[in-house]
Amino acid sequence: MTTADRHVLFKHGAKEICMQWGAAITFMAKPHRNWTGSSGHLHVSLWDADGERNLFHDQAGEPYGMSELMRHFLAGVLAYTREFVLFFAPTVNSYKRFATGSRAPVHIVWSRDNRTSGYRIVGEDKSLRIESRIPGADINPYLAYAAMIGAGLYGIEQKLPLPDEWQGNAHAAKGVPRVPHSLYEALALWQESAAVKAVFGEEVARHYANMARVEQRVFDAAVTDWERARYFEQG
Repeated sequence: MTTADRHVLFKHGAKEICMQWGAAITFMAKPHRNWTGSSGHLHVSLWDADGERNLFHDQAGEPYGMSELMRHFLAGVLAYTREFVLFFAPTVNSYKRFATGSRAPVHIVWSRDNRTSGYRIVGEDKSLRIESRIPGADINPYLAYAAMIGAGLYGIEQKLPLPDEWQGNAHAAKGVPRVPHSLYEALALWQESAAVKAVFGEEVARHYANMARVEQRVFDAAVTDWERARYFEQG
C-alpha cells in the first residue's frame, strides 16, 4: 500500500510541477508510435509477519536460492497474467506498447536477470524478488499489485509447478504465452476466467469488465488522425 501510495503521489506531483512551469507530462504507455513506451515495472517479495525474513529465499533452494513458496508464487503469476492483464494494461493505448520489436516484453516467461523476459528474478538473500516487466506506466498501482499478489497467492494455494526458465532473447520466443494483443482480447480473457472471479469476486469482475467495454466502445466510436491520413483520399 505504501508503494502504491508513493506511485500515485509521484505522478500527481510531477504533473503539478510541470503545470507550474507551463509544461505537461504524460504517463501513457505509448505516447508516440516512434518512441519507446513508458513502463511501470513491479517488484514483489513475500515476507513473514514480523518483516524479518524474506520467504522467497531459501539458501538450499533451486534455482537461485528460490524457496518452494517463491516457485509456486511465480508459477501462479505466469499462469494468470493473461487473464489478469486488465490490471496490468488497462487502456486501448496500453497494448500499443507491446508492439513487435519494441523494448517492452511480450512473452510471459521468466529468467534470471534477463530484461527481455516478462518476469525477471533479481537480487539474492533478503533482496531476492520477482520483477514484473509487463505493466506500463498507465497502471493503477493498487490494481496492478492486487493482480500480481492475487495470482501469486493463487499459485501457492494450487501448488502450481514452475515452468522452466527461458534462456536467451525472450522477444524471439515461440510456443510460449504472449501478452494479449488488444483490449478486446484482454476483456475476453477476463470475462472467461474462473481465476478472476475466484481471486477478486464476482462484483469486481463485473465492474472492471464494464470498464474495459466502455473504454473500447469510446475508442471504437472515435475517428483518428491515422484514419484520416490513410483513407481521406481513398474515400
